[in-house]
Amino acid sequence: VIEEIRYAFDVLRANGVSITSSYGEAQNAVYLGDYMFDPIWEELNARGAAVFLHGAQTRPERPDPHDSLGVPVVEVPHETFKAAASLVVSGRKRKYPNVNFVLAHLGGSTPFLAPRVAVLSNYMGSGLTPEDILDDFKTFYYDTALSSHESTLTAMQSLVSPERLVFGTDFPAISKDMAAWYTKQVNQFYPEPDAPVWRDNILKILTNVE
Repeated sequence: VIEEIRYAFDVLRANGVSITSSYGEAQNAVYLGDYMFDPIWEELNARGAAVFLHGAQTRPERPDPHDSLGVPVVEVPHETFKAAASLVVSGRKRKYPNVNFVLAHLGGSTPFLAPRVAVLSNYMGSGLTPEDILDDFKTFYYDTALSSHESTLTAMQSLVSPERLVFGTDFPAISKDMAAWYTKQVNQFYPEPDAPVWRDNILKILTNVE
């Protein structure tokens, strides 16, 4: 894997990599905060790399709560959160500060569960204080795809500074109409055409790559 990363950056001149929240099936799944990923984070940290983190399409043992509430709706966002939380409470996010993680879909449930993680994970054995944990959640970047609305963007404002938001749509995985609906929400919240969320924030991340 390390050689593939080096080839992607040094030969293909990649701007970053995409990674899934966990690897392995069922009880064998391993989340990104596990020590086994340390060589990868060390390599990417040395490069100041951009890393797009997307939740795995993990089907739970229980049935979907409704026919219209399948895995992409109710599971993927939580998988993104679980990966982000594992990076934080394990200390990996703090250990590898130069990795520019971009969490898909505003981090899924991250903005709303981060305070819960801060206190309960500390109580359950994380070596970080609640303040440390919240501070580390604030160092992620969050993309707007499939999640933009006045309610969610307002919540993000209370968690992270404006330069931590980047524009996304999920197209072509979703239709143009769906992408347009969410883009309209971002535009209503950030009507200025030169707002950093539209271009400058992500450009800063991608041009940081050597």
